[in-house]
Amino acid sequence: MSDVDLAVRLLRATPTHENRSDGQLRTWAEIALAYGDELADGEDSGEIQVVEREGGVSDGELLIAEHQRGIVVVYTGALRRVEELAQARGWPVTRETLRRAAVAHELAHHRLDVRELNRRLGHTAFRLGPLRLRGHVAGAEEIAAHRFAHHRSGLAVSPLLITTALAGGN
Repeated sequence: MSDVDLAVRLLRATPTHENRSDGQLRTWAEIALAYGDELADGEDSGEIQVVEREGGVSDGELLIAEHQRGIVVVYTGALRRVEELAQARGWPVTRETLRRAAVAHELAHHRLDVRELNRRLGHTAFRLGPLRLRGHVAGAEEIAAHRFAHHRSGLAVSPLLITTALAGGN
């Protein structure tokens, strides 16, 4: 399955998109993936501090990493869970590449310009005559960050595929 197909699947599972056409979701997925490609091709703006903490697993939810005030926190319990899933699927990934992908994903969130992404997506939430209120496409930022992480980490499997498998959809 391609990243576009996986991204469409993730958008389809987002509650605000259940009645959107496949064509609309595909267009948004392609735009978000292209934006992630652009971000990954950009220059690095310096080092980012990374710390590891135990945890990241609670009530069936995983938090692999998060960005907190200039520091990326990687949760080792969640990272282990993802590594176990990957090994069970026979995917050629290591804990280190998963860790790099998690850090890159958080870095992408820190770098991406939500207003620019929304402009490119072109979703209109409200229109009154010539006035238009641009809407937010839920899930698009995640898709862009996953694509960035894939490029920057060297991960052999798409982060979108991992996310889909974690969600029980593959």
